[in-house]
Amino acid sequence: MPDRPNVLFLCSDQHGYRYTGYAGHPTVRTPNLDRLASEGVVFENAYCASPVCTPSRASMLTGVYPSDVGSYCNSTVWDGSHPTWGSLIRDAGYRTWATGKFDLDPAHDVGFDGTTHSHGHAGSPDITSLFRRPLCYRLAERPGVDGRSRDEDHRDGNLADEAQTFLQAEATGSEDPWAAWVGFSQPHPPFTARTTEYESYLAENIQVPDVDPGEREDQHLIFERLRAFKRLGTPVPTDRKRRARAGYYGMITKLDEYIGHLVDQLRALGEWENTVVIYTSDHGEMLGEHGLWYKNTLYEDAAHVPLVVAGPGIPAGERRTDPVGHVDLIRTILEWADADLPALNRGRSLTSMIADDTGDAPPYVYAESHSEGNCSGSFMIRRGDWKYIHVTWYEDLLFNLAEDPEETENRINDPEVSHVREELRELLFDTVDPTQVTVDAFTAQEETLAELGDKLGAQGLFEELRGRLGDGQAGALVNREFPEWTGQPTSEDYLDSPNNSGKRRSGEG
Repeated sequence: MPDRPNVLFLCSDQHGYRYTGYAGHPTVRTPNLDRLASEGVVFENAYCASPVCTPSRASMLTGVYPSDVGSYCNSTVWDGSHPTWGSLIRDAGYRTWATGKFDLDPAHDVGFDGTTHSHGHAGSPDITSLFRRPLCYRLAERPGVDGRSRDEDHRDGNLADEAQTFLQAEATGSEDPWAAWVGFSQPHPPFTARTTEYESYLAENIQVPDVDPGEREDQHLIFERLRAFKRLGTPVPTDRKRRARAGYYGMITKLDEYIGHLVDQLRALGEWENTVVIYTSDHGEMLGEHGLWYKNTLYEDAAHVPLVVAGPGIPAGERRTDPVGHVDLIRTILEWADADLPALNRGRSLTSMIADDTGDAPPYVYAESHSEGNCSGSFMIRRGDWKYIHVTWYEDLLFNLAEDPEETENRINDPEVSHVREELRELLFDTVDPTQVTVDAFTAQEETLAELGDKLGAQGLFEELRGRLGDGQAGALVNREFPEWTGQPTSEDYLDSPNNSGKRRSGEG
């Protein structure tokens, strides 16, 4: 590998680890990612630090855990207390540039130049994550489990075009190393793909999960409550699940096309031999597994993400099976850039592991979850084949992923593996104070709600909440925050909120 290589970091949104050709999926077509995998190293067991956009990206860009930087959900963004790897390698002499989704706080130094940075949740908090004790429910989640086609291109195509323009300029106009972040938004819902890809997948015999009634009956309470939050307690019809998967698969294939354009551009410019290309996603997608959809859980489908690293000096066509996390990847980038390490850095460098499958792997991977629909904080330790999930104030879970990759057999009370449970629990409590982090997350979310109420007032807060929560929940929650408020909707005509389907209201002022 050359000293201080360029870095092209490609981050998608909600791409589960199993949905690529190189991972062996029987249906999803990803020829460009497959080619990248054949020319680099695939990390088969890579994890995000939190299975929702904002905290995952806060960790992915800082190399510390989400709770280290006050980011617990999509209403509590990175607090700027820890620098991004962009700012650290910029200080080491790199030209840093970005386009697309970040979900940080632009009031702080993000560390990258660029013109189309997206920090949506910094200005528009995900209000449903502000009500977790007790949980509310989100009206539009159930109807969102469906798929459809569209005629227009996804905005990710514009991001790819901007990135190609940047690559052209840097390849011909700079002698300094550069790093580029491209924050794609696919395959995040809605599950809407270009007509060609959507209809192609819909015509295939798409397999959908058929969740055993026994699993629903015995499912851990936090997941049962999450299903209720998303209004998915009643099984979704099979035809809708197939359409949703067709849309999801189609978006992945289109995303793959954009990635291919960027990699081809590197080759055409003669920059392939000087550039490390990284592909990963901020988190995965449940896609009906365990009766759940979207993200927000530490089940494999939401927390386990794709990770491919290719470039000069990196072995071609190799696989690494030891678990790794995004924090380890960030430590690795800083090492390649010969940048100073900050005082707090949670990761372990992957350089020796990339170079040789006998290289040192991180001893374990950690993740946490405090986002919407979660009635308590959850914490994961993955070490070897074992995955331990601690849930504050609730029963824990323990899975052997080699024997039970679908996570259907919770062995937390199995006396034969009690030593594993105790070892992983001790490792978790040596890493963080889970109860304190859980309380800190609740506190941060409730403070955000109070700030929103102060800003909007009772009626303004009601209007803000009703779109996702409906009039009933919005009214009850606003009255809790403002006991003197007993108002009604200001609109007496047609509403767009999901609970009335556009019908005229009656009997309300």
